[in-house]
Amino acid sequence: MFIGAHLSISKGFKATVMLAHEIGANTFQFFTRNPRGSKAKALDDKDLADSMSLRREYGFGPLVAHTPYTINLGASNPDTWEFAVSTLKDDLIRAEKVGALLVVHPGSHGGQGIEYGLSRVVDGLNRALADSGENLLLLEAMSGQGNEVGSTFEELNQLMQGVKKRGRVGIALDTCHLYGAGYDLKNDLDGVLASFDRKIGLKYLHALHINDSETMLGSHRDRHANLGNGSLGMEFFAKVVKNPVFKQIPLILETPDDSEQSHHKREIEFLKKNSR
Repeated sequence: MFIGAHLSISKGFKATVMLAHEIGANTFQFFTRNPRGSKAKALDDKDLADSMSLRREYGFGPLVAHTPYTINLGASNPDTWEFAVSTLKDDLIRAEKVGALLVVHPGSHGGQGIEYGLSRVVDGLNRALADSGENLLLLEAMSGQGNEVGSTFEELNQLMQGVKKRGRVGIALDTCHLYGAGYDLKNDLDGVLASFDRKIGLKYLHALHINDSETMLGSHRDRHANLGNGSLGMEFFAKVVKNPVFKQIPLILETPDDSEQSHHKREIEFLKKNSR
C-alpha cells in the first residue's frame, strides 16, 4: 500500500523524501505554495531529479500536491475567482513537473447558492485545465461546512460532468470530511463506497486523506484528529487499510503532529501492520 503523511517541503523534495522514508512512509502530500498565501518557491531541477531517484529507490507510490486554501473557484468576486483560476493552472503545471497528483478544494459559493457555486467551479476548472499540462486534478470531497461546494457525491458528480477534459479530473476522499458530511463510513464503509461507485465511479477515486474526526456524524465540521482520538476510532482505520478499494491509491495522513513526526510514524506503523 502507499501510506504517507502531509509533510513540509521547506528543505526541498529530496529532504522530504528522506523524512518520509524515515517515518515508514512510501508517499507524502505537500502544499504547492504557502497554504494561506500566494507565493510559490521556485522548483530546483537538481533537487527534483535527486528526489525522483530516491523515490524509485525506496519504491514510492504517487505523491500528492495540495493547492493553498486561498483558492476559491466558487467565488462571485471576479478578482478572487481569477486568482483561483490562475493559481490552479500554475499549480497543475508545477505538480506535473514534480510528478504528483494535485488536490483542490472545490470552493465556496459565499451565500450565492449551491447551483451558482457549482456552475462557477465548473467554469473555473475548465479555464484552469484548458492549457496546463496533462496531469490529474483531484476534487476533494468536503464536510459541508458553511457554503462549501462538493460535500455530496451528487455535487461532485455534477462538477465532474461539467468538465470538458473529463479524463483529467478525479476525486480525493477524506474520512473526516465524509463523516462530517453525514456519510456513516464508520458503520457502513462498504455501503458508502457502493454509493460512491453508483453516483461517481470508483475508477475516479485516486487518493484518500485518512483522518479521525473531532466531531460526530453529520456535524458539517472539518476538525481532524489523530487516529483513535476521534469519533471514528482505531477499529475503523484497521478496516480501511484492509479494504481492496484503497490498495493502490495514496493514503495520506493529515493528522496533527510534532516536529519529530512521532505521531505520524506511529500511525503509519499501525496502518501498515493492519493492512497485511
